[in-house]
Amino acid sequence: MSRSSGGPSGRGSDRPGAGGGVCTAGHTSDVAGEATAVSWRERLWPSVWLVPVVLLLGAGFGLVTAPFGAAVALAVAVLATVALAGMLLSTTSTLAVEDGVFRAGRARIPVHLLGDPEVLDADGMRRARGPELDARAYLCLRGWIAAGVRVPVLDPRDPTPYWLVSSRRREDLAEALRLARR
Repeated sequence: MSRSSGGPSGRGSDRPGAGGGVCTAGHTSDVAGEATAVSWRERLWPSVWLVPVVLLLGAGFGLVTAPFGAAVALAVAVLATVALAGMLLSTTSTLAVEDGVFRAGRARIPVHLLGDPEVLDADGMRRARGPELDARAYLCLRGWIAAGVRVPVLDPRDPTPYWLVSSRRREDLAEALRLARR
């Protein structure tokens, strides 16, 4: 199967912010007879509103050490801000549909074992994370992303009934999963 090249890597655009918003996501597909190659990615970057939160928390750590001198307070504030930003960025997961596999964070599942994805708006996602949540479901959620997709798992040997994933581009993710299942 060939993959169309939406960017230098063949995975859609690699430009920061490509695909709209703060995430980098691309979606390409080629159809050759019955076979379909789909490549779609989204990084679940933290929201912009978390930047001032990290800066204020870092400054707060610096203020706690202010009695030891301005140099110590400044050093602690900078180190705390960098550490907090690093911890926040380390939670950034990737959603991908590539080579017949759906990947959400570290988990992977072949798309032929998945049912039709259900696109959830913010209210639907709130219900799916709360009263409708099945404890056996696989979750790849980020608190700063309100909407997402619920994807049923059809494998009778898998006790996981569905995957619930946060996504800023939920319609594109659902379409990529549908195309990959063909």
